[in-house]
Amino acid sequence: MAAKNFGCRVVNRSKSSVVFMILFALLMFSMLADSIVSKISLESAAFNQKRDYQALQSLKVVRNIKRDVVFPLPLTVSTQNKIIKVDNEHGIGKFRRRRLPGYEIFMSDELTKKFHGRVLEFFNHGCEVHFFMTWIAKVGSFGRREIMAVESVFKAHPNGCLMILSRTMDSVQGYRILKPLLDRGFKVLAVAPDLPFLVKNTPAEAWLDDMKSGKKDPGEIPLAQNLSNLLRLAVLYKYGGVYLDTDFIVLRSFKGLKNTIGAQSIDVVSKNWTRLNNAVLVFDMNHPLVLKFIEEFALTFDGNKWGHNGPYMVSRVVRGVEGRAGYNFTILPPTAFYPVDWMKIGSLFKLPKDSAGWRWIEAKVWQLKRQTYGVHLWNKQSSKLMVEEGSVMGRLMAENCVLCKHVYSS
Repeated sequence: MAAKNFGCRVVNRSKSSVVFMILFALLMFSMLADSIVSKISLESAAFNQKRDYQALQSLKVVRNIKRDVVFPLPLTVSTQNKIIKVDNEHGIGKFRRRRLPGYEIFMSDELTKKFHGRVLEFFNHGCEVHFFMTWIAKVGSFGRREIMAVESVFKAHPNGCLMILSRTMDSVQGYRILKPLLDRGFKVLAVAPDLPFLVKNTPAEAWLDDMKSGKKDPGEIPLAQNLSNLLRLAVLYKYGGVYLDTDFIVLRSFKGLKNTIGAQSIDVVSKNWTRLNNAVLVFDMNHPLVLKFIEEFALTFDGNKWGHNGPYMVSRVVRGVEGRAGYNFTILPPTAFYPVDWMKIGSLFKLPKDSAGWRWIEAKVWQLKRQTYGVHLWNKQSSKLMVEEGSVMGRLMAENCVLCKHVYSS
């Protein structure tokens, strides 16, 4: 019995030793595994830290390079949320661009697809002169001043034709505004323009694609202003004729003008022009100078500088091509279209205070009738001015209207 009990104790001790050895082996393996994992983690962290440090240094190097150096980066444009993602080797960043106004003029639809046919049909009625204006604002903003400009066109050209490029005016409300003129037999029509069609196969086609896709920044200047700058060029190149701003009062016939642009200012000593303006343009179809204007507009577009794509643009182009063969055009002096500087336009709206002022008005009206095709009103400066009865502007409006209603309202 004692021997049997001893045997049991020996067996139990043997089992305990085996269990102890297994537990010890598991403990050692666990410690070894922890050591290996810790080492790998430390090496990985060191590698990541080194890589992040190198990336940071790389970014610092980029930032230290001159600011005017541009690096080409692949762009992914989202037109829905107006976010541009910049994909580069350091990850994906985001920056907001100025929101592109939702102008319907960028689109072609069933209405605009009729544009070319409507133009050909409209001007196929014995028009003495083909006139164009643009209107990208709301139809309700086409007010008394704009109607006066339209009236003056027909006062000097009873057999002329005027097309207003405007989606908003090409409507029931726009028709009602123009109906009094239509009732008197004048040929005036508002037509929604097809901008993609007008710029097709011109340097502005790529510009329009970039603008619609978000690759081109529209800038801080109201885009309507620059769209008007482009529209007038595109329609003159496509069809030829006369372009007029809607703040222009016509005083006499344009019938004798051909391929003409007006100077806004001249040097008082040399009498050479110092700045041109695009408020009035008279050009034949497919004229090379107009194509050059379109090219300059597209290649040097800057939506953050007032006048850069308009008056300053035509001045840059003419200065570069003036005197070169193949460009036949005439530059008229400021008295033709811009007889009064924009800073002094207010003087034409006011009554004189004494007899000398009345004599000045008489002399000014006489001078304008003899030397001027029309007067640009510089609407940005004069839109809020009242036309005082008896003033130079009051006289001009009263003598060059056809409806002659509310002549003295602004």
